Amino acid sequence: MEGNGLEGAAEPSVHQLRLFVVLSEELHFRRAAARLFITQSALSQQIRDLEQRLGVRLFERTSRAVALTAAGRVLLPEARAAVDAVARVRRIADAQARQLSDQLVVGTVGAEAAMPHTRAVLRALLQRHPRMTLQVVSLNLADHLTALVRQEVDVMFLRPPVPAGTEVCRLATEPRVACLPAGDPLAALPEVTLAQLAGRPVVAMPDKVPRVWWDFWAVDPRPDGSPVRYGPVVTDLESLLHAVADGEAMCFLPAAARDLFPRPGIRYIDVTDLSPCSAALAWLAERRGEPTIAAIREAARAAAL
Repeated sequence: MEGNGLEGAAEPSVHQLRLFVVLSEELHFRRAAARLFITQSALSQQIRDLEQRLGVRLFERTSRAVALTAAGRVLLPEARAAVDAVARVRRIADAQARQLSDQLVVGTVGAEAAMPHTRAVLRALLQRHPRMTLQVVSLNLADHLTALVRQEVDVMFLRPPVPAGTEVCRLATEPRVACLPAGDPLAALPEVTLAQLAGRPVVAMPDKVPRVWWDFWAVDPRPDGSPVRYGPVVTDLESLLHAVADGEAMCFLPAAARDLFPRPGIRYIDVTDLSPCSAALAWLAERRGEPTIAAIREAARAAAL
């Protein structure tokens, strides 16, 4: 069988594929280079080398624009999948290294690190395993569930619900309250119903946030089946509270927020027909048997008794 002229050509590197993916998103060499923290000339050279290795042109370049070629569009999903796969290998390897060294990376969101149930679990864990090393990482609302799935943390103290593939040990239960702009007429009432809150926009989360989680916290749909109208997109607790204080939207939070997050311009109001929320320790179901995760699961069960 005759060759195609590419025998012996070097395989593309993961680094080059990553550059390809970023440039395809930016379609601008200067912006892509800045995002990658490399020079524009280095990016151009790496892309030319990648095209030579693959034997196809990936981009059409003019003095004014950069565009993917037909071959570039076909190869982009494969390149992205390869980059993601290698990143996942790195995350899993890091998780295994932590397991072998009795290290545990614990994620928290909001004020969960300061909550009594969190401190009780970590205290019980260290009493049982005094040689274990803990790293506690604070994550924002938009990223905390993704960090668990990507194994950037081993376990997470959070507020359910959680997406499929995640298990939890529930540690505490408390009411949810409405967080309203202080100027809202309902903010002067001691309590409200969900029907009274109908039509008021609720802060939105980025698309990467699992829908099952934000639907619960936005109470979407409402008990009568009506969908929620959304306001500005926020990514963390401070931007959420700022949006409420500015009168752009409302939200629902655990009742503990009254004491933990008092802010000018907002009011916390009881909602008589709103179901409570829980606090929990979460882990990936596929990792439940790993020694360090099994250890904190046992500590969580003991602390929850």
